[in-house]
Amino acid sequence: MAIIANSTHLLHSIRRPKKYFLAALYISIGGFLNGYDTGSIGSITEMPSFQSSIATLSPTMRGLTVSFLMLAGAIPSPFAGLLADKFGHLRIVLAGAVFFTAGAALEASALNLAMLLIGRSLVGIGEGLYLGNLNVYICEIAPRSRRGQLMALPQGLVTLGICCGYFTCYGTIRLPGEMAWRLPFLIQAVGGALMALTCFLLPESPRWLMSRNRIETAVHNMSLLDFDHDEIQQDLMSPSAEEGTGALAQPQLSWRSVRDIFRKKYRFRTMLALFILGMVQLCGIDGLLYYAPTIFAQAGLSPETASFVASGVSGILMFAISVPALLLADHWGRRTLVIWGGISLAGCMTIIGSLYASNSVLSDRGAGRWIVIVLIFVFALTYCATWGIVGKIYASEIQPGHNRATANALAQALNFFTNFLTAFITPIFLARSSSGPYFLFAALSAFTLGILWMYMPETRGRSLEAIQEVFHPPAQDFFAKLLAKRSLRRRAGKSGPAQSHEPVLHGQGTTSIELQ
Repeated sequence: MAIIANSTHLLHSIRRPKKYFLAALYISIGGFLNGYDTGSIGSITEMPSFQSSIATLSPTMRGLTVSFLMLAGAIPSPFAGLLADKFGHLRIVLAGAVFFTAGAALEASALNLAMLLIGRSLVGIGEGLYLGNLNVYICEIAPRSRRGQLMALPQGLVTLGICCGYFTCYGTIRLPGEMAWRLPFLIQAVGGALMALTCFLLPESPRWLMSRNRIETAVHNMSLLDFDHDEIQQDLMSPSAEEGTGALAQPQLSWRSVRDIFRKKYRFRTMLALFILGMVQLCGIDGLLYYAPTIFAQAGLSPETASFVASGVSGILMFAISVPALLLADHWGRRTLVIWGGISLAGCMTIIGSLYASNSVLSDRGAGRWIVIVLIFVFALTYCATWGIVGKIYASEIQPGHNRATANALAQALNFFTNFLTAFITPIFLARSSSGPYFLFAALSAFTLGILWMYMPETRGRSLEAIQEVFHPPAQDFFAKLLAKRSLRRRAGKSGPAQSHEPVLHGQGTTSIELQ
């Protein structure tokens, strides 16, 4: 009987996913839409029907057209956190979805390049409003044991969107007339409308409600999301939670919140969030994703169909690698993923640049071009499994509750700007140098890896409230340990063998000095 009862319980749990998972999945539609545009816009600008009806774009204009979305997204993104603090995350995601839908519809009906750019600016404004807030929303509704997995959902759907964007364009390019390039934009408009509808169905973040002193509603929403009673008591009702959210008890829309995240107490984690979301994009991933057909063609794949197929295959593989990475997000440490990912990304870019610099790629003899193609795949897969997942998780979870939306929105704005730079300069740079872009991205990846190795503490397995209790860079522990050992050796040399009083580092069962 016990076996039957356990089997029945297991089947019931399989049939009925936790509601916090469903909520995270539904709102992650925004990630899919972001990826779909990434996977389709570069291919759209190369379609003959687009070039005949809109324009044949120079490398500079192509870079501007593709990247205009990110430039527009960087404008509202810093304000998205302030608005969310005032009105709630879901309302701002809803506003972003409305802008996105209107912009995609305008792109689909564009009669000239100016009209298309206006549509892309509206889409960018929409993404600037909703991307940062959907990450914060998922962070705040996720149980500590599943936070990594749930926060990886948007990135997983980004890769699915990229894959769908590639193959949609591969299919629609055969359609007669202008529908070949208009249909991908229509699909985005439908997706934006679905995301807007989703915002009416989801419960507001319990932690945001706590910041409004709406405790009963917050507890009710956690119950609606299938949180365990013990976790509600430990996290939401704990003294640290009350201290972390109480600062916003009187909702205000002011720059005081922005000044607060740069106070001495919070400056380190704010700068770390800005750095990680800004720099992970400068490894070159967006250049690869937006211009994959061009990059594969430059590596030797021809004709155009071959480069489109290679782009689609890379999209499939990126989505495939994202699934186990998502499932294991709470089993691997955040630092582990960043360190090994950074080594692989910098290595791939260095080798590709060296092959181009030595003219080993365009030569008819040798395997240079195939090594480049394989390394492009390795680079994209590594990014999706490591930096692509960790960056947005980490930037959200390290912030205290009353600063989370504002700090994350500012970091997201920087992310948009670095996306814009990468997408804008890549086609121009590639037209002038076959190896230069890869060496640049390798250097930026290596620099990012070094900084994060020194200053990125581990957060896996901790509640949002527990993360705030002690937050300091690993380099502080590393150098403190070296100094302690040197001090012990000096004392031992003066007074003979002495009992070790070496401090144990934080994260291994000891206290450490809080970085103020």
